[in-house]
Amino acid sequence: MIAAWLAHAYTASGAVLAFLAVQAAVDYRFRDAFFWLTMQVLVDATDGILARCARVATVTPWFNGGKLDDIVDYLAYVFAPAVIVWRALLVPDGWTLPVVAAMLLASAYGFNRDDAKTGDHFFTGFPSYWNIVVLYLYVAHLPAAVNAAILVALAALVFLPVAYLYPSRTQVLKRVTVSLGVLWGLLVLLMIWQLPAVSSAVLVGSLAFPVYYLVVSIALSLRR
Repeated sequence: MIAAWLAHAYTASGAVLAFLAVQAAVDYRFRDAFFWLTMQVLVDATDGILARCARVATVTPWFNGGKLDDIVDYLAYVFAPAVIVWRALLVPDGWTLPVVAAMLLASAYGFNRDDAKTGDHFFTGFPSYWNIVVLYLYVAHLPAAVNAAILVALAALVFLPVAYLYPSRTQVLKRVTVSLGVLWGLLVLLMIWQLPAVSSAVLVGSLAFPVYYLVVSIALSLRR
Protein backbone atom coordinates (compact mmCIF):
# COMPACT_ATOMS: atom_id res chain seq x y z
CA MET A 1 0.00 0.00 0.00
CA ILE A 2 2.76 2.45 0.95
CA ALA A 3 4.66 1.74 -2.26
CA ALA A 4 1.53 2.40 -4.32
CA TRP A 5 0.91 5.77 -2.69
CA LEU A 6 4.55 6.71 -3.05
CA ALA A 7 4.26 5.96 -6.77
CA HIS A 8 1.17 8.20 -7.00
CA ALA A 9 2.99 10.92 -5.06
CA TYR A 10 5.91 10.65 -7.46
CA THR A 11 3.54 11.23 -10.38
CA ALA A 12 1.88 14.14 -8.57
CA SER A 13 5.28 15.76 -7.95
CA GLY A 14 5.24 16.71 -11.61
CA ALA A 15 2.58 19.31 -10.76
CA VAL A 16 5.00 20.93 -8.31
CA LEU A 17 7.69 20.97 -10.99
CA ALA A 18 5.21 22.58 -13.40
CA PHE A 19 4.47 25.25 -10.78
CA LEU A 20 8.19 25.94 -10.35
CA ALA A 21 8.47 26.31 -14.13
CA VAL A 22 5.57 28.79 -14.21
CA GLN A 23 7.04 30.73 -11.29
CA ALA A 24 10.40 30.94 -13.06
CA ALA A 25 8.81 32.02 -16.33
CA VAL A 26 6.81 34.77 -14.64
CA ASP A 27 10.09 36.02 -13.15
CA TYR A 28 11.74 35.86 -16.63
CA ARG A 29 14.06 33.06 -15.51
CA PHE A 30 13.50 31.00 -18.62
CA ARG A 31 16.55 28.80 -18.18
CA ASP A 32 15.18 27.69 -14.80
CA ALA A 33 11.72 27.22 -16.29
CA PHE A 34 13.00 24.85 -18.96
CA PHE A 35 15.09 23.00 -16.38
CA TRP A 36 12.02 22.31 -14.20
CA LEU A 37 10.03 21.18 -17.23
CA THR A 38 12.84 18.81 -18.18
CA MET A 39 12.82 17.38 -14.67
CA GLN A 40 9.09 16.79 -15.05
CA VAL A 41 9.72 14.89 -18.29
CA LEU A 42 12.08 12.63 -16.33
CA VAL A 43 9.33 12.01 -13.77
CA ASP A 44 6.80 11.35 -16.52
CA ALA A 45 9.15 8.92 -18.24
CA THR A 46 9.72 6.85 -15.12
CA ASP A 47 6.51 7.04 -13.07
CA GLY A 48 4.79 4.34 -15.13
CA ILE A 49 7.56 1.87 -14.31
CA LEU A 50 7.22 2.61 -10.62
CA ALA A 51 3.42 2.36 -10.80
CA ARG A 52 3.59 -1.06 -12.42
CA CYS A 53 6.19 -2.29 -9.91
CA ALA A 54 4.00 -1.07 -7.04
CA ARG A 55 0.90 -2.64 -8.66
CA VAL A 56 -1.07 0.57 -8.11
CA ALA A 57 -4.06 -0.63 -10.17
CA THR A 58 -4.44 -3.63 -7.85
CA VAL A 59 -3.52 -2.02 -4.54
CA THR A 60 -5.45 1.25 -5.02
CA PRO A 61 -8.16 0.35 -7.55
CA TRP A 62 -10.38 3.24 -6.42
CA PHE A 63 -7.70 5.84 -7.25
CA ASN A 64 -7.33 6.80 -10.92
CA GLY A 65 -3.63 7.13 -11.55
CA GLY A 66 -4.23 7.69 -15.25
CA LYS A 67 -6.36 10.74 -14.53
CA LEU A 68 -3.70 12.08 -12.16
CA ASP A 69 -1.09 11.60 -14.87
CA ASP A 70 -3.22 13.50 -17.40
CA ILE A 71 -3.75 16.42 -15.01
CA VAL A 72 -0.03 16.71 -14.33
CA ASP A 73 0.82 16.36 -18.02
CA TYR A 74 -1.60 19.13 -18.99
CA LEU A 75 -0.01 21.47 -16.46
CA ALA A 76 3.56 20.65 -17.48
CA TYR A 77 3.25 20.02 -21.22
CA VAL A 78 0.60 22.62 -22.03
CA PHE A 79 -0.08 25.27 -19.41
CA ALA A 80 3.50 26.01 -18.30
CA PRO A 81 4.80 26.28 -21.90
CA ALA A 82 1.88 28.60 -22.70
CA VAL A 83 3.05 30.87 -19.88
CA ILE A 84 6.54 30.88 -21.39
CA VAL A 85 5.11 31.87 -24.79
CA TRP A 86 3.51 34.84 -23.05
CA ARG A 87 6.41 35.95 -20.86
CA ALA A 88 9.16 35.34 -23.41
CA LEU A 89 7.30 37.34 -26.09
CA LEU A 90 7.66 34.48 -28.56
CA VAL A 91 4.74 35.65 -30.71
CA PRO A 92 3.83 39.13 -32.00
CA ASP A 93 2.21 41.58 -29.63
CA GLY A 94 -1.54 41.14 -29.82
CA TRP A 95 -1.27 37.52 -30.98
CA THR A 96 -0.46 36.07 -27.56
CA LEU A 97 -4.01 35.33 -26.43
CA PRO A 98 -5.19 33.71 -29.71
CA VAL A 99 -2.05 31.57 -29.99
CA VAL A 100 -2.06 30.53 -26.32
CA ALA A 101 -5.79 29.83 -26.56
CA ALA A 102 -5.16 27.57 -29.56
CA MET A 103 -2.57 25.62 -27.57
CA LEU A 104 -4.71 25.30 -24.44
CA LEU A 105 -8.00 24.47 -26.15
CA ALA A 106 -6.59 22.06 -28.72
CA SER A 107 -4.71 20.15 -26.04
CA ALA A 108 -7.78 20.11 -23.78
CA TYR A 109 -9.56 18.34 -26.63
CA GLY A 110 -6.64 16.02 -27.27
CA PHE A 111 -6.27 14.98 -23.63
CA ASN A 112 -9.96 14.12 -23.35
CA ARG A 113 -10.55 12.01 -26.44
CA ASP A 114 -11.02 8.32 -25.70
CA ASP A 115 -8.36 7.29 -28.19
CA ALA A 116 -5.76 9.84 -27.05
CA LYS A 117 -3.61 6.81 -26.16
CA THR A 118 -4.35 3.77 -28.30
CA GLY A 119 -4.38 0.16 -27.18
CA ASP A 120 -1.14 -0.49 -29.07
CA HIS A 121 0.52 2.47 -27.34
CA PHE A 122 0.45 5.36 -29.78
CA PHE A 123 -0.70 8.94 -29.27
CA THR A 124 -3.52 10.11 -31.53
CA GLY A 125 -2.89 13.56 -32.96
CA PHE A 126 0.00 15.85 -32.04
CA PRO A 127 0.73 14.78 -28.45
CA SER A 128 1.01 18.28 -26.97
CA TYR A 129 4.77 18.35 -26.63
CA TRP A 130 4.57 22.12 -26.19
CA ASN A 131 7.43 22.12 -23.68
CA ILE A 132 9.77 20.82 -26.38
CA VAL A 133 8.40 23.06 -29.13
CA VAL A 134 8.62 26.20 -26.99
CA LEU A 135 12.19 25.37 -25.96
CA TYR A 136 13.26 25.13 -29.59
CA LEU A 137 11.44 28.33 -30.51
CA TYR A 138 13.11 30.12 -27.62
CA VAL A 139 16.56 28.82 -28.55
CA ALA A 140 16.26 29.31 -32.32
CA HIS A 141 15.26 33.00 -32.14
CA LEU A 142 12.90 32.72 -35.10
CA PRO A 143 10.75 35.71 -36.09
CA ALA A 144 7.75 36.05 -33.78
CA ALA A 145 5.30 35.66 -36.68
CA VAL A 146 6.96 32.36 -37.65
CA ASN A 147 6.69 31.14 -34.05
CA ALA A 148 3.00 31.96 -34.04
CA ALA A 149 2.42 30.11 -37.32
CA ILE A 150 4.26 27.02 -36.01
CA LEU A 151 2.28 26.96 -32.76
CA VAL A 152 -1.08 27.37 -34.50
CA ALA A 153 -0.19 24.69 -37.07
CA LEU A 154 0.74 22.23 -34.32
CA ALA A 155 -2.48 23.03 -32.48
CA ALA A 156 -4.36 22.08 -35.65
CA LEU A 157 -2.42 18.80 -35.84
CA VAL A 158 -3.93 17.76 -32.51
CA PHE A 159 -7.18 17.13 -34.40
CA LEU A 160 -5.67 15.03 -37.20
CA PRO A 161 -5.82 11.24 -36.55
CA VAL A 162 -2.11 10.64 -37.06
CA ALA A 163 -0.49 8.11 -34.70
CA TYR A 164 2.62 9.31 -32.88
CA LEU A 165 5.14 7.20 -31.00
CA TYR A 166 4.68 6.78 -27.26
CA PRO A 167 8.46 6.61 -26.68
CA SER A 168 8.46 4.52 -23.51
CA ARG A 169 5.68 2.11 -24.55
CA THR A 170 5.38 1.76 -28.35
CA GLN A 171 6.88 -1.66 -29.04
CA VAL A 172 8.04 -1.00 -32.60
CA LEU A 173 11.67 0.18 -32.52
CA LYS A 174 11.33 0.69 -28.78
CA ARG A 175 14.99 0.10 -27.92
CA VAL A 176 16.16 2.41 -30.69
CA THR A 177 13.65 5.10 -29.74
CA VAL A 178 14.47 4.96 -26.03
CA SER A 179 18.23 4.96 -26.69
CA LEU A 180 18.03 7.91 -29.05
CA GLY A 181 15.65 9.62 -26.63
CA VAL A 182 18.17 9.35 -23.80
CA LEU A 183 20.93 10.85 -25.96
CA TRP A 184 18.56 13.60 -27.06
CA GLY A 185 17.64 14.31 -23.44
CA LEU A 186 21.31 14.85 -22.62
CA LEU A 187 21.59 17.29 -25.52
CA VAL A 188 18.51 19.13 -24.29
CA LEU A 189 20.09 19.48 -20.84
CA LEU A 190 23.22 20.81 -22.53
CA MET A 191 21.10 23.33 -24.45
CA ILE A 192 19.45 24.50 -21.25
CA TRP A 193 22.83 24.75 -19.52
CA GLN A 194 24.13 26.90 -22.41
CA LEU A 195 21.18 29.30 -22.34
CA PRO A 196 20.82 32.06 -23.36
CA ALA A 197 23.46 31.42 -26.05
CA VAL A 198 23.17 27.84 -27.36
CA SER A 199 25.79 26.70 -29.85
CA SER A 200 24.47 25.98 -33.33
CA ALA A 201 26.13 22.53 -33.31
CA VAL A 202 24.21 21.47 -30.19
CA LEU A 203 20.96 22.92 -31.51
CA VAL A 204 21.22 21.25 -34.91
CA GLY A 205 22.46 17.96 -33.45
CA SER A 206 19.57 17.83 -31.00
CA LEU A 207 17.08 18.07 -33.86
CA ALA A 208 18.03 14.58 -35.09
CA PHE A 209 15.74 12.86 -32.59
CA PRO A 210 12.65 15.03 -33.24
CA VAL A 211 13.12 14.38 -36.97
CA TYR A 212 13.45 10.63 -36.31
CA TYR A 213 10.37 10.73 -34.08
CA LEU A 214 8.28 12.50 -36.70
CA VAL A 215 9.40 10.33 -39.64
CA VAL A 216 8.89 7.04 -37.79
CA SER A 217 5.53 8.19 -36.41
CA ILE A 218 4.22 9.09 -39.86
CA ALA A 219 5.55 5.87 -41.39
CA LEU A 220 3.97 3.71 -38.68
CA SER A 221 0.75 5.70 -38.82
CA LEU A 222 0.45 5.05 -42.56
CA ARG A 223 1.17 1.35 -42.03
CA ARG A 224 -1.47 1.10 -39.29
